[in-house]
Amino acid sequence: MKQLQQFTALIEREDDGYVSLYPELDIASQGDTVEEPRINLIEAIELFLRL
Repeated sequence: MKQLQQFTALIEREDDGYVSLYPELDIASQGDTVEEPRINLIEAIELFLRL
């Protein structure tokens, strides 16, 4: 059974795109819109935790 966990991400504008960061695990992502790095960050966290 999967356990739900809640994470807080930082999303900042950087030059012509956006960067998202989950500082507790030192995982980051980037994208052209706010939504893109958010989705990529979720995927990176899942891969890191092997959910």
